[in-house]
Amino acid sequence: MATVCPAPMQATSHGAFQGDNPLDYSLPLAILQICLVVVVTRGLAYILRPLRQPRVIAEIIGGVLLGPSALGRSTKFLHAVFPPKSLPVLDTLANIGLLFFLFLVGLELDIAAIRRTGKKALAIALAGISLPFALGIGTSFAFRATIVKGAPQGPFLVFMGVALSITAFPVLARILAELKLLTTDLGRMAMSAAAVNDVAAWILLALAVALSGDGSPIISLWVLLTGVGFVIAIILLLRPLLAWMANRSPDGEPVKEVYICATLAIVLAASFTTDVIGIHALFGAFMVGIVVPKEGPFAGVLIEKVEDLISGLFLPLYFVSSGLKTNVATISGAKSWGLLVLVITNACIGKIGGTVITSLVVKIPMREAVTLGFLMNTKGLVELIVLNIGRDRKVLNDESFAILVLMALFTTFITTPIVMAIYKPARPSVPYKRRTVEGSPSDADSELRVLACFHSSRNVPTLLNLVESSRGTSRRRLAMYAMHLVELSERSSAISMVHRTRRNAMPFFNSGDKDGQMVVAFEAFQQLSTVRVKPMTAISDLETIHRDVINSAAEKRAAIVIMPYHKMLQHDGTFHSLGSQYHDMNKRVLRGAPCSVAILVDRGLGGHSQVAAKNVAFSVSVLFFGGPDDREALAYATRMAEHPGVAVTLTRFRPSRPPHDEESDEAAVEAFKSKVGAVKDGSVSGKEEVLEAINSLSNCNMFVVGRMPPTEPLVERPEELGPVGSYLASPEFKTSASVLVIKRYDPATNPASKRFDPKARPPVATDVEDDDEEMDGGGGSASVMPVQWTPTHDSA
Repeated sequence: MATVCPAPMQATSHGAFQGDNPLDYSLPLAILQICLVVVVTRGLAYILRPLRQPRVIAEIIGGVLLGPSALGRSTKFLHAVFPPKSLPVLDTLANIGLLFFLFLVGLELDIAAIRRTGKKALAIALAGISLPFALGIGTSFAFRATIVKGAPQGPFLVFMGVALSITAFPVLARILAELKLLTTDLGRMAMSAAAVNDVAAWILLALAVALSGDGSPIISLWVLLTGVGFVIAIILLLRPLLAWMANRSPDGEPVKEVYICATLAIVLAASFTTDVIGIHALFGAFMVGIVVPKEGPFAGVLIEKVEDLISGLFLPLYFVSSGLKTNVATISGAKSWGLLVLVITNACIGKIGGTVITSLVVKIPMREAVTLGFLMNTKGLVELIVLNIGRDRKVLNDESFAILVLMALFTTFITTPIVMAIYKPARPSVPYKRRTVEGSPSDADSELRVLACFHSSRNVPTLLNLVESSRGTSRRRLAMYAMHLVELSERSSAISMVHRTRRNAMPFFNSGDKDGQMVVAFEAFQQLSTVRVKPMTAISDLETIHRDVINSAAEKRAAIVIMPYHKMLQHDGTFHSLGSQYHDMNKRVLRGAPCSVAILVDRGLGGHSQVAAKNVAFSVSVLFFGGPDDREALAYATRMAEHPGVAVTLTRFRPSRPPHDEESDEAAVEAFKSKVGAVKDGSVSGKEEVLEAINSLSNCNMFVVGRMPPTEPLVERPEELGPVGSYLASPEFKTSASVLVIKRYDPATNPASKRFDPKARPPVATDVEDDDEEMDGGGGSASVMPVQWTPTHDSA
């Protein structure tokens, strides 16, 4: 009897009112599938967020839940939402998304950086591939003797070896970022080894695909040789063309649309070519991404054009497509569960054991070696690609496929909790004494350490001008740690920023055309000033980046942290909020910092460029109401007054109800008088008089105020700037003056900072840093990347 094939699905329906069921048509059904997949995977990602799991875990679990292992056990649901006749459309969309995602992965892999990989990372990578590959081959014999009896021996051996030896490069980067290890020595070692591992895995996968054909060994040989020829053609012919397009897209100018369109078309053409060869369409897209020049804006624009749509909508379809093929119910009986335990055990022993042994041989400490082993054991999207190709090529059956998917899920899931348990990323720093600007009499001539943070290149000129004005006398030196705060979003291209930092060994900024200018600004400031500068970069998500700031302040023993205001000045003089996350970041730093904190409201101190030391001519107004915050602000302003180009004026307000520590206030004012000069002193009786006095000072260049003075709020809803600072930053106050709002360190009001208390633990000898060595780049932070260049004024 002849088999009757079902009629293909039409694209669009005539609508429910015409009697059509939209789910019987491919377009509305695909839209429903995409929406369902996005809701499920994002919901799971939100649920797993407290466990600090990477998003790929949620996407794999979401795919499995939508498949026959969970919701798909209901045939009614499965046939309604994922009917068999819709799967070719779903798989096509998923693979198109996967093509462009692997193009992005290729864009992020810097082959030049991999060639510069150190011997330690290279040895760890090779051991982390070879030992699990060998154990994978051994495990394959157990599989072939039990549940995969009819599989071709050669391809199955290679697929099992590759499945156990893979390290997921993007997933590893996400885990390292979550644990604040991304830019530590350990994180750099893991990323370098994972990059080498990634390239090796693709080579092995190409070999496995070539061997898995149905033809003779001669055909497999032809596939391999043609694949090698394709790679050579890409390097010799396509790379110069892409370089020509990149060179015609200079910084500061938009990339032509025709170049973007041509590159995306080349991706599809290369994918078609590798599919014709018989390797897989994915390899063509990956190879094009690798040969795209990484310098200049061209690669960045390609990422911006492609990434959000692919990663947000199309890529999750691949996880569902994989999940529909995963039926956990096929793992039944002691034999199947025993094989699952065997493959997990061998995967962990091979990857972790090989990495740990090699790490110890190259003299990496035991704790770091074990941590590195677990980090290198992460799996992810490439693992699923390997398994899906193996299943499509009939190398893996349903049961072995499900076992290997669960192995990948388990090994990745355990990475974060185990690494957190054995390697604490934020250990208490060495206790330090000077936590305030005011300091004790013994600190009078000591170096003042300032951790100055900024979000973008626009903040840098004001920051440099402020630090130059605060440098003090030659006896009272100032050390500036300039920390660029960079958001590491869920977007995969954030990983390429880490490569960019390492390749240039310079801090980088969000707008590419400012890179050179800002590097020159830091170097010029270092050369022309007595201030010692240490540029740093913190890469983290906005919800936890405050920990980078707090931990770095403790490590560098800063007396004050300067944070940028969460609103940016616009051309019309108004402020535009950067978002609630930036606001929350400042509030968290204020609560948890182990030293004093200042919020800098930037209205362009000194204009849009750095002012040379000899040309500094700033007028600074200090508003003094009393209290510890105001005394700290006065101490900072007193230091500014030592600069010959800075004129400081102290205006004292005497509230109707004197503060309880009035004697300390009087002593601070007298100290200012003895060093600087006269004080505008007066008694005010109400809010209107205070506002009138402040408005009369609006022509100065900067206000320095305490965060919480003993006075009533000058605005209805004061922000984190306090009752006076909030008014100075409000649109009601017409001025062009920048504002520095200072909060004095007080352990009673900073409960989170008590972990940095000197009594927390005795100093550890290995933690003690020599000041000069630290400024030379000797001390690395637990959560930030020090930028390596040699200061020119170490002897200043």
